Amino acid sequence: MLLDFNHNNLSIFFNQLLTYVSIYSNITAYRNIMDGIKEISGILSKIEDQKLILDLLECLLTENEIKEISGRWELVKMLDKGVSQRKIAQKLSMSLCKITRGSRELKKKDSAFKRVLHEYL
Repeated sequence: MLLDFNHNNLSIFFNQLLTYVSIYSNITAYRNIMDGIKEISGILSKIEDQKLILDLLECLLTENEIKEISGRWELVKMLDKGVSQRKIAQKLSMSLCKITRGSRELKKKDSAFKRVLHEYL
């Protein structure tokens, strides 16, 4: 007998199948999201009108998303200046987890944060 398809084996098989389908769906969804982000970043890189960029971002993002992005940008600038994570948390009313993530991103070898801060700010 090649395969013993009793109830337990079928249950395990379908659970594994559902896991693989879920992973594939997540990968596909992530790729679709990243395709959209790549398109938007390409468009933004061509726009030379700062007001138009600001207007576009206000159309794309909710007020809370704008606050979130602005806060993350502030925390990265403060980290780059050497401000302690605790002081940033107090000043920006932000969790240490979020600040630690920003710190990790700044420490990466090819950090986009660091490059933008040092080349464009």
